[in-house]
Amino acid sequence: MSFDVDALRAKEYPWTLSGEQIYLDNAKTGAMPKRAAAAVSEWAALRAEPYKLTAYQDLEVFRKSRELIAKLIGAKIGEIACVVNTSYGINVASLGLPLKSGDVVLTYEGEYPADVYPWMSLAKKGVKLELIPKRDGLQDEARLLEELKRPEVKVVTMSWVSFSTGYRADLETIGAACRDNDVYFVVDAIQGVGAAQLDMSKLHIDVLACGAQKWLLAPWGSGFVYVREGMVKEIEPAVVGWLAMKSSEDFTRMVDYDFKFYDDARRFQINTLPAGDFAGLNASLELFFELGPAAVEKHIEGIVSEAVAWARAHEEVVRLVTPADPKRRAGVLAIAPRDPKAASKALAGAKISHSLREGAIRLSPHCFNTREEMGKALAVLGSR
Repeated sequence: MSFDVDALRAKEYPWTLSGEQIYLDNAKTGAMPKRAAAAVSEWAALRAEPYKLTAYQDLEVFRKSRELIAKLIGAKIGEIACVVNTSYGINVASLGLPLKSGDVVLTYEGEYPADVYPWMSLAKKGVKLELIPKRDGLQDEARLLEELKRPEVKVVTMSWVSFSTGYRADLETIGAACRDNDVYFVVDAIQGVGAAQLDMSKLHIDVLACGAQKWLLAPWGSGFVYVREGMVKEIEPAVVGWLAMKSSEDFTRMVDYDFKFYDDARRFQINTLPAGDFAGLNASLELFFELGPAAVEKHIEGIVSEAVAWARAHEEVVRLVTPADPKRRAGVLAIAPRDPKAASKALAGAKISHSLREGAIRLSPHCFNTREEMGKALAVLGSR
């Protein structure tokens, strides 16, 4: 269960061979492989000469995206809708779930803003968002599991993997608790899907949103929302698009108005979507299947595990923020040096791409990265 990293770098990421820049910032923006960039360019060329496009060519791109995404995450194609970003997917839930005054939505303190503001906006209808405080700097899952038993709690919303701490939630346990207490479970998966495997067929999640521009190594403007099959008709589409209707399948009869949504997640899809960006997503997804999602996860985990071990052995100069337990992390590694800003400046000076988030250096390697590259980043942190 492995792949040839050198061959991958040579074929899809030739810029990595120069050694001029080490890119460890995929949690910010994933580096697209050459094939994805080529797919985007091909569609840009078609857009420049649109007479070459057929009537349903772009719709076939989106159908393929839904098919590949479903395969990747263990879902049914009818549970997948193409959307342009994670925020749109979260809003499918926040605006569409049947919430009323007095209802409570739970999330974690320190959650990403895209998972907070859509729920804050419901205050005008009397829905309250409550933040579970952190414990020892990390998400307090035990407290969350207790709080969600309260009768007024109707939604738990959270990131699968935290953007700042790298904490990986136990989706199986939380989902089961939500099911047992009649609580909706909404998940932001953008920092997990692509870095770690996900099997929705074994989980109880009502809505899961994921932009594809990070760990899925795809263009900006591509992503998906998963809506559990049993939930599709329970969520009211807050925004109505004409291609969400069954009647949209026949472009020769567009004004035979028939207000009947698709019976699947396409009812939440708003066109016109960027076909070129989704063609790029499809190319990146095909690369994942060539490499093997399990092999990609194993490769990333190997790099992160060595970095975790290094951080634990150098506690005099850095503090490991990310959980040491492999089951509690994915590809996001957060390490807090004594002077985070100075460390960030030193990394930038060494031409190592990274992020500074919430007082910690965030390093996020992917399939094309090597342990040697991570070692160079850690050497800079160790010298601070």
